[in-house]
Amino acid sequence: MTHQETNTHWWQEAVVYQVYPRSFQDSNGDGIGDLAGIIQRLDYLKKLGISAIWLSPVYRSPNDDNGYDISDYEQIMTEFGTMADMDHLIQAAQQRDIKIIMDLVVNHTSDEHPWFIESRTSKENSYRDFYVWREGHDGKAPNDLESTFLGSAWQLDEPTGEYYLHLFSQKQPDLNWENPDVRTAIYDMMNFWIDKGIGGFRMDVIDLVGKIPDEKITGNGPKLHDYLHEMNTKTFGDKDLLTVGETWGATPEIAKLYSDPKRNELSMVFQFEHVGLDEESGKSKWDLRPLQITELKKVFSKWQPELGDQGWNSLFWNNHDLPRIVSRWGNDSTYRVQSAKMLAILLHMLKGTPYIYQGEEIGMTNRIIQDIAEVEDIESKNMYADRIEKGYPEEAILTSINAKGRDNARTPMQWNDTANAGFTTGTPWLDVNQNYHEINVEQALADKESIFYTYQKLIELRKSHPLIVWGSFELLEDTATDVFAYYRHYQGKSWLVVCNFSDQEQTFSLDKPAEKTIIANTENEYHNLLDRTLAPYEAFVIKLGGKTHA
Repeated sequence: MTHQETNTHWWQEAVVYQVYPRSFQDSNGDGIGDLAGIIQRLDYLKKLGISAIWLSPVYRSPNDDNGYDISDYEQIMTEFGTMADMDHLIQAAQQRDIKIIMDLVVNHTSDEHPWFIESRTSKENSYRDFYVWREGHDGKAPNDLESTFLGSAWQLDEPTGEYYLHLFSQKQPDLNWENPDVRTAIYDMMNFWIDKGIGGFRMDVIDLVGKIPDEKITGNGPKLHDYLHEMNTKTFGDKDLLTVGETWGATPEIAKLYSDPKRNELSMVFQFEHVGLDEESGKSKWDLRPLQITELKKVFSKWQPELGDQGWNSLFWNNHDLPRIVSRWGNDSTYRVQSAKMLAILLHMLKGTPYIYQGEEIGMTNRIIQDIAEVEDIESKNMYADRIEKGYPEEAILTSINAKGRDNARTPMQWNDTANAGFTTGTPWLDVNQNYHEINVEQALADKESIFYTYQKLIELRKSHPLIVWGSFELLEDTATDVFAYYRHYQGKSWLVVCNFSDQEQTFSLDKPAEKTIIANTENEYHNLLDRTLAPYEAFVIKLGGKTHA
């Protein structure tokens, strides 16, 4: 047994499925997905084979940023149902061996949270220090820190004449983690949810909680890891829960600080280095350039070995903030099925915990818009207004939104080809993608060659082959540029993963015997690997013959 296997956790062998509740399944016809709708679809998720659901926020919220602005952590948003529904979901999921991972948003609250309502009433209020308040300078903000959603991160609040910090929307004031009372209140809230039987937390922008705004330090502040260690001790540390931090600024060295088991912080982090590879260097996510496969290989080849036994990788292409991967880096027209399967095989054969975003397993695509009026997402709207003012052509702005806008991930789940894709009997809060007649769950389940069954098989393979969970990673260097190939080695066995990451034929040759095909997105035989021509987006995994590597 390896060192790691003696310290196993359920989440190291798990596959997590992210549900964006607003868009998953509406049970009451109001056009908004809800908890009862998720319960109705648990058997579908059980069939897929996942171990846990990461549930995007369902707490009470005015919904300025789709639930990431929380006004009460211990109540459920009315549109989603009641706490009784939440308890029922946790229980119904447990009956199917599925754990619920709650989205923990504790960098900020809503400005409608009782803590902030109190905080802004006077400088002497006992909740004043729950948030970050500063005096202005010469009628201006305390400094030039900017919000992620554009504009100043400081908002003047007239009643007391001071500014509060908001690294996101003006309606999302930042909590002051330097205040021990804030931390205690948060740990109490986390324990409230742990006592309900949840399986862990996904931690929204957790790398910002150690901020020192006066020094313009936002991510990875000097006390960040002290706070996380304290959180671990006061809440989940003695329980086998999955904890994953959203950490946009993480390097492998920083990721090991979070996820080294000896440090008692988190299970793993989401790192985003691969996510920016189709952006112009030094610019924003809206400034597009083509993905270079060599750069993607470099990023994965860095993160896979460097975390080693000291940390743990999370693996993902999609989430509620990112466009659909088959539209982004695959081919969502001619080769939609092939490229979606290739992307699945490439990711799920890596070491780490894979995350599937709802609809990814059926190859859902971006929804193209023609007009800003079709956009719901606050980030896209703010960018549009900002760039129109700066003189950008509208056509270019809409191209960026169609490529990278968050609404792409948030269109309703496509269940069948009835009205509104079976998502709602009412008017959906966000338009359904027009292609739901061809792309939907019912169609996917009926077709044994569908993308769904590739995901199902990948999940089964992870459960039954320790090599996928524990094996080492080795990039195969000598390939065509657009061929991403790598080995997984474990206890003398080696698997080879080969992916043609392009819509062109590619050549591939390897003088090693193939013993068995594990999974592929073609009907081809893979006994001989010499001088092969790979079809567009062809992907396969084979067990190599003989004892090859320790």
